[in-house]
Amino acid sequence: MKGKTFFSVWLVFLFFFVVSTAFSTNYKPEYKMSIVVGPTGPWGEAAARFSELVKKYTEGRVNIKPYYSGQLFAGKQTNEFMLMKQGVIDFAAGSTINWSTTVKELNLFSLPFFFPDYRALDAIEYGEVGKRLFAIIEEKGVVGLGWQENGFRELTNSKRPVKKPEDLEGLKIRVVGSPIFIDTFKAMGANPVSMNWGEALSAFQQGTVDGQENPVISVIIPYKLWQVHKYITSWKYAIDPIILGVSKQVWDTFTPRDKEAIKKAAQEASTWQKKAAREGLEGSTEAFDRLKKEGMEVTILTPQQLRAFKDKTKSVYSKWVAEIGEELVQTAEKEVTRTVKEQPRAPQKK
Repeated sequence: MKGKTFFSVWLVFLFFFVVSTAFSTNYKPEYKMSIVVGPTGPWGEAAARFSELVKKYTEGRVNIKPYYSGQLFAGKQTNEFMLMKQGVIDFAAGSTINWSTTVKELNLFSLPFFFPDYRALDAIEYGEVGKRLFAIIEEKGVVGLGWQENGFRELTNSKRPVKKPEDLEGLKIRVVGSPIFIDTFKAMGANPVSMNWGEALSAFQQGTVDGQENPVISVIIPYKLWQVHKYITSWKYAIDPIILGVSKQVWDTFTPRDKEAIKKAAQEASTWQKKAAREGLEGSTEAFDRLKKEGMEVTILTPQQLRAFKDKTKSVYSKWVAEIGEELVQTAEKEVTRTVKEQPRAPQKK
């Protein structure tokens, strides 16, 4: 009987070994991960961290190699999502701005002056709306694994401080290649120009383009934009989340065990990345103090000053709500309003 029991246990073990081996033999020796930026900074560094964690948690079965600076989509960032859907790109940490040309609902994050702070953003991403957005992108061929971020997009320029919409009149501003950004800056009186980042840096140096909009930690500081732009306006007019995702074609080849391992790696890498992207910005003025030391004139708009910009972009907001989906936007608006109401109030002076 002991011999039969041992033999039965051995057969069960052999069965699971053969099944797991059969699955693993379908794995690629290398999985390509697309990153828009270079290897430095929170966005690029998190990609390396994610790759290392996946290798560790899958015990070497899944090996991911990050390809930085847009190597996998040949310079056209808006192609990234489609290439993932097709399985040409396996993994990516992609900006919602770049993916929004394929997934219109992701333009929610680019609605002008929609998100007042990080608290509201987190409520959207980790609540009902975030889950719905992940369900939408999965229907289109990409599985969302985690939320990361590039950051709130702030304005820099070489001409003058921008405190009211009239200050933007005639300024040539480089914007990302998404229609909603063109609409927003035209509505505020600027002259938006869409060009890739390498061309933009040369244009700033030559003085043919006056300004740009990008996050402080991920772009303004690493690229030392104080060398070409004296003025920065903090207005949080749009947020730039990053979705850590995987092609559904690729995802479906992984075993349940490895899927859980990859999810664990994604959660850890994304938590680290968000914290790094907000360093010196959330509950601190450290990042802006750094810019002042470098010679920039920092303007932080008050709620009253922001109102004038919001009024200028109402038509853009209405137009893009229809594109994104009214019901989805209304759900997000309610969630943002709730977070604002729940903000702790400062004690009144007696």
